[in-house]
Amino acid sequence: MDGTFDYVIVGAGSSGSVLAERLSAAGRKVLVLEAGGSDRRFFVQMPLGYGKLFYDSRVNWAYRTEPDPGLNGQRDYWPRGKVLGGSSSINAMVWVRGDASDYDDWQAATGSSAWGGEAAREAYRAIEDNADGADPWRGQGGPLHIRSGRDPAHPLVTPYLEACEAAGLARNPDFNGATQEGCGLYQLTIKGGRRNSTARAFLRPALKTGRVALRTKAHVTRVLLEGRRAVGVEYRWKGGLHRAMAGEVILSGGAINTPQTLMLSGIGPGAALQALGLEVFVDNPNVGAHLNDHQGLNYTWRMTVPTMNDILRPWWGKALVGIQYLLTGRGPLSVSINHGGGFFRTDPGLARPNMQLYFQAFSTLMPREGERPILSPDPFPGLSIGLSNCRPSSRGHIRLASADPFVAPKITANAFSTAQDVAEMLAAVKFIRHIAAQKPIADLIAEELRPGPHITSDEALIDDFRQRSGTVYHPSCTARMGADPATSVLDADLRVRGVDGLRVCDASAFPTLIGGNTNAPAILLGWLGAQRILA
Repeated sequence: MDGTFDYVIVGAGSSGSVLAERLSAAGRKVLVLEAGGSDRRFFVQMPLGYGKLFYDSRVNWAYRTEPDPGLNGQRDYWPRGKVLGGSSSINAMVWVRGDASDYDDWQAATGSSAWGGEAAREAYRAIEDNADGADPWRGQGGPLHIRSGRDPAHPLVTPYLEACEAAGLARNPDFNGATQEGCGLYQLTIKGGRRNSTARAFLRPALKTGRVALRTKAHVTRVLLEGRRAVGVEYRWKGGLHRAMAGEVILSGGAINTPQTLMLSGIGPGAALQALGLEVFVDNPNVGAHLNDHQGLNYTWRMTVPTMNDILRPWWGKALVGIQYLLTGRGPLSVSINHGGGFFRTDPGLARPNMQLYFQAFSTLMPREGERPILSPDPFPGLSIGLSNCRPSSRGHIRLASADPFVAPKITANAFSTAQDVAEMLAAVKFIRHIAAQKPIADLIAEELRPGPHITSDEALIDDFRQRSGTVYHPSCTARMGADPATSVLDADLRVRGVDGLRVCDASAFPTLIGGNTNAPAILLGWLGAQRILA
């Protein structure tokens, strides 16, 4: 591409789009290369449309993991955004920052207060345009509109919250406020009934400045190195191989693609790269290592009252809510399927919540490998309460399957590979049943369907969550920041150790996994990362 750029950003996702806006606002010239295409698709823009995107390879990398012993030998399915906005264009739009202490962990891991709790809180307040107004935690007037977390999206939300309170979980008006623990409604990245992805909130305004150039369907194959300095990238576009040169290269492809790109460029575990015939420039076994992800599952009940299944499954119901959405921008299609949630501790001795709840007045059976890849409402009034672990101790890794950049990497998740993760998930699924046994939700339940009331022993419960659990789509830490070069890939300024002019700015750079949904922290990484880069 013609022109001289200060930065080339690989990936127009949750971090990369923010990074492009921040760097261009500082007067820098930026080239953004995105492997996917435009986000101007109806099911991307419609909030509940992400069910249609879940298996759509036009906007989704649609990865499969290696067979996982922790999931009874199954290969888990990992959707990742391959579209402008990245995974912020195909996710469930839940805006959760994580527990405040998570950023104390980041400061400790990096040795820098630039990633600490106070810096994170101030950055979030600058990022947000929160419909619930500003306070010492929330922000208003920033580029990213956040839908109110005060209005229940379904009548069953209220009995769910009352059941949580009866189970001992206090009501929390703001999971991003003074404390994370409790039950409540999620804030969502939705504006005017449309998904508010980073492409919409950050990238498009940046493109209007004239300082950002964008090339879509441009698949980066490697970083170009001159000695120990990155000088640009090589990429495939419209059938040809091209080069883009810049003063600095920033990888923002996410926790799967970024370590893959580093390894294809000769930066990673040396012996493994040599075995694939790749020249090694930096031998660092931490590239692709330390993979950390939240694992979760749903419990499902048949209800005695209508749920969203009753309106979303029949053709006439789909037509009705479709017309409602097209005419008014409101209704079931204008919100996330996660109607409520919460955070709790499986052990009162813990310092912070270690489990997250998701309430859905809806139910579906997740297809497994070999089954038809479609998400369809169950043929009964179903309700689901799901959960995921906040800080699992299991670790996986990303490795190259081939030196061919168009072959997906090997993802080894190692779910539930530690006794700690198994024990806390066992305690957590018992708490889900405890919630469901409380009035008023208990009075509305006809029967438990998944896993079913016959699953009662610890052994059966563990086997069930190994069989039915999977990722909740938050892979992180595969090119992590850290103060210790022996255990990390990046320094606190996101610089790849051993290479000048090369940085990483996406969820792969997380020093530790955040306790909660990871889209907000990925956006934060782009915002704070730009500060580190400009400094």
